[in-house]
Amino acid sequence: MKNMKIGTKRLVLRRIEKKDIPDLIQNINNLKVSRYLLAVPYPYTLKDAKWWIAHCKETEKEKPRKSYSFNIESKAIKKIVGGIGLIHVDSSQGIAEVGYWLGEKYWRQGIMSEALNAILNLAFEKLKLRRINLLAFKENKASNALARNFGFKYEGRKRKAAIAKSTGKIYDENIYGLLKEEWKRKQGKRRS
Repeated sequence: MKNMKIGTKRLVLRRIEKKDIPDLIQNINNLKVSRYLLAVPYPYTLKDAKWWIAHCKETEKEKPRKSYSFNIESKAIKKIVGGIGLIHVDSSQGIAEVGYWLGEKYWRQGIMSEALNAILNLAFEKLKLRRINLLAFKENKASNALARNFGFKYEGRKRKAAIAKSTGKIYDENIYGLLKEEWKRKQGKRRS
């Protein structure tokens, strides 16, 4: 599973490559995007993009693997529009955390829902995990709504738990969890 690709109706989730740097910078170098992301600086530079590519290549070599990072490529325009991945993967415990971002001009088009569904399928079906955690800054209405829409259960709030690298602002984090059986039930309802 080193260089995996995941296809959906409109998207390809794949590893980042040097050719993606212009799209990456264009989409993530936006304070409306990075303000709710923990580790993304603003401005986001060529140096940051090169570091990210190198970091992703290193994490692919881990045994056991602790993270899976994907670019979200639109099939229609053949460009990177966002990113999604699993971090803190612990196969022995059967858990991981999901994180994601999307370029502003691609918001409210169902792209992140499509990408998240594909990542949850990877987590629960291929990696055989039993639980996915999702942390969302309290103020990030879109991310909180996405979590609830996918059946993630709100489990509490960590007060003043995170500093957004882009702004230096301190946020409360909402904690969500999704169990494999809850996801499967939700999938069954979507199909019927």
